[in-house]
Amino acid sequence: MPIADPIVREKIKPQETISEPPLYNVIYMNDEVTTVEFVIESLMSIFQHSSEDAAALTTKVHEDGSAVVAVLPYELAEQKGVEVTMLARNNGFPLLVRLEQAGQ
Repeated sequence: MPIADPIVREKIKPQETISEPPLYNVIYMNDEVTTVEFVIESLMSIFQHSSEDAAALTTKVHEDGSAVVAVLPYELAEQKGVEVTMLARNNGFPLLVRLEQAGQ
């Protein structure tokens, strides 16, 4: 009885160059309804900013119309944006959060 030749398969080579995922800016947009206290609290609770940094970012949002509050990989930026939006809506605020690829 003849012995069957085993099938030899080449191993798949791992990808040697893995690039970092692109980063995205999480941007708070100013409005005339959302309170300063809410913005500060959301920056502290969702993005873990200190009270001083949160207050400075809130001032920047108010004076400039918007401010980058975090720079994160897309999936994390999107999740944080959803968390902020849900928290704002649950508290009756229209706070708008935008995502924009960093460095553009």
